[in-house]
Amino acid sequence: MGAADSKEIVILMFQYSVIVKGIERKLAELEYSVETVTENIEEAALRLVDRAALFMFYLPGDIMEDILKKNVLLRVSEIIRDSGQRMIIFGEKKYHEELIADIPQAAGFGWMDRPVDMNALEAMVHRELNRVTEAVTKKRILIVDDDPSYAKMVREWIRDDYRVDIVTAGMQAISFLLRVPENEKVDLILLDYEMPVVDGPQVLQMLRQEAATEHIPVIFLTGIGTKEAVSRVMSLKPDGYLLKSTTRAEILSFLKKKI
Repeated sequence: MGAADSKEIVILMFQYSVIVKGIERKLAELEYSVETVTENIEEAALRLVDRAALFMFYLPGDIMEDILKKNVLLRVSEIIRDSGQRMIIFGEKKYHEELIADIPQAAGFGWMDRPVDMNALEAMVHRELNRVTEAVTKKRILIVDDDPSYAKMVREWIRDDYRVDIVTAGMQAISFLLRVPENEKVDLILLDYEMPVVDGPQVLQMLRQEAATEHIPVIFLTGIGTKEAVSRVMSLKPDGYLLKSTTRAEILSFLKKKI
């Protein structure tokens, strides 16, 4: 049985927690079989990645302070993402954005805050499983913006029509794109023009120098709509630009013309 036909969900964690019993019980009610792994997590991910329907990673409260555990999460995220599989990560809400910034390999996976809402868990499981099927039918868009609030708003606007991933820094975008498996390639990038450290123009230049990314359409996002600002943006020869004041309907109409 392949992963597409599987009813098995794998829960990864560093130490068993009684809280996970509630998750196991809920998954059993949904008629999934559950395997919980607390040792040799990376090896288990490699062994089960072609068999499981879905992975879950229950993070400890000290994940931000423990480099070894963060490295395990990084490598497991790479294993699962590179196989085209899906994962739900459970963690503290206050650490979510910082954790994704440190481990961009985990960007795009499902996230649930603790304590876990079991009704929300059921919906999340169905959504993540459906995303594997959507990979065949929906185009994929990567939003690169250091303003997570704006990026999340745009994702909500377009997620019914596209698969959407978010990263919040230029180098995260490069790392993300170079590690995406062939069957999960990004079809279009919405790229913030002004970002700290590595800005949009620098990201575009790096993308055009890599064979794996040089043909991906790049649309600049800019908050300044003056003639001079737009001229400066377009001089870099992106595939277009969008003002951050653009409405939901206008963005959707624009994207349909591009992909």
